[in-house]
Amino acid sequence: MKTCLVVDDSGVVRKIARRIVEQMNFRVIEAEDGSKALEACRRSFPDAILLDWNMPVMDGFEFICQLRRMPGGDAPKVVFCTTENGMDHIARALEAGANEYIMKPFDKDIVAAKFQEVGLVEAILT
Repeated sequence: MKTCLVVDDSGVVRKIARRIVEQMNFRVIEAEDGSKALEACRRSFPDAILLDWNMPVMDGFEFICQLRRMPGGDAPKVVFCTTENGMDHIARALEAGANEYIMKPFDKDIVAAKFQEVGLVEAILT
């Protein structure tokens, strides 16, 4: 079973994301900031990371920069999931190593489509 790390400081967002990705047959790990997410990645890299941008302690941008510098840190597929919709944020995220970008609010169809685009699932689940 594939694993997805959901990184968001909002417990509600993590709960919604958990339900969506569990329906796609992923085991879910949660972290409320980038620092906790890095700890989780040091233990074991997930297949997918659903990542918020704005968080306390360590934001999503700093997290992905550190993740991609780790040995093996290029393996997880990272999908930013944030309210930051400026082209500059999207470009920075992709340049830092994000595989895709989702705007909040999101739903199952959006997450499934992005996971399919980055090769995490074979077909969009309905």
